[in-house]
Amino acid sequence: MKKVLVGLSGGVDSAVAAWLLKEQGYDVTCAFMRNWDSMANEDFAGNPTLNDDVCPQEADYHDAQAVAEKLGLELLRIDFVKEYWDDVFKTFLAAYRVGETPNPDILCNKYIKFNTFMSFARSRGFETVATGHYARTGTENGVPVLMKADDRNKDQSYFLAEIDRNVLKDVIFPLGSIAKPEVRRIAEQLDLSVAKKKDSTGICFIGERQFRQFLSNYLPMKPGKIINIADHRTVGTHKGVMYYTIGQRKGLDIGGIGPFYVCGKDVEKNELYVTDEAHQDWLYSDSCIVEAYNTMAERALPLACAAKFRYRQPDQPVTIYPLDDNRIEVRFKEPVRSVTPGQEAVIYDGDILIGGGRIAGVYKNGSDLMEAVRAEGYSE
Repeated sequence: MKKVLVGLSGGVDSAVAAWLLKEQGYDVTCAFMRNWDSMANEDFAGNPTLNDDVCPQEADYHDAQAVAEKLGLELLRIDFVKEYWDDVFKTFLAAYRVGETPNPDILCNKYIKFNTFMSFARSRGFETVATGHYARTGTENGVPVLMKADDRNKDQSYFLAEIDRNVLKDVIFPLGSIAKPEVRRIAEQLDLSVAKKKDSTGICFIGERQFRQFLSNYLPMKPGKIINIADHRTVGTHKGVMYYTIGQRKGLDIGGIGPFYVCGKDVEKNELYVTDEAHQDWLYSDSCIVEAYNTMAERALPLACAAKFRYRQPDQPVTIYPLDDNRIEVRFKEPVRSVTPGQEAVIYDGDILIGGGRIAGVYKNGSDLMEAVRAEGYSE
């Protein structure tokens, strides 16, 4: 009987994944990963945690305990707090300090769930690990590949674009061919306590807290000008340029005029640049440079394929070209809105995820779009 260690998060997806594996005859053990020190944040940052009535992470652990007990499975509790701080959170903060918008869930999968967690599993004699991600594995020319989930509304392959492809042979995604409503139905049929639990929408390490308030503990707010690049007028005051992302419309707190969309920022000048409805061309680019490109499936380049620059974004037709230093150039068939430095470009060939990496530069007509926005963004 094959031994599998399932990452049990306290949500409905991983709970049903564990049950499915048990039903399929695997020898299943569950593990809850404690990645954030909610009880003693000050040990790392010199700042107390936000005051929560109930720590979201501890509530999730209790839910995981209830699921494991209901399914008759052992639950391990693993502490990856230091690894998370060193590999994920420091990287996350460094990107924000230079005005980029990183994706911590991608970093978590790369460094924790499909690296540190897998090392732990192997040290305990487990042949395979499993998670509740909506994704599939397949084979191409005898080599494991990562694929989109059958449920396109829940597909989470985007968040797995930077994992080491060599781990795929030892990974199971039990929900890859199951629709979310069916997962809920199974959980209710099993009378699991998490059957109707709301899906998490918070960032992986802080749960449902207010992101800007949380981040201010580490990157203090520094107010500055919001400048409309269409007429160079100051139209408001931002709370810190690192808190905003390209294309953002809500949360700008500009009253009486607008709407406005974030189109750029200058960290050194501490200025946020916005554009109005009539000048949305500033939000569109026609190519980008992707660095630290992680190859998940071999392809000859150049290649006509598809890309996602944000989660849930429809596939964008592109052609990718090889560059030096593990970089690629991605040229868009049609201009794409709000492609953002620091975020992830994930490349697909049909259902197969062939690679992904950090967006290092965004271009329009051969010019760096963010530099062009900063040059245009002087105030009167």
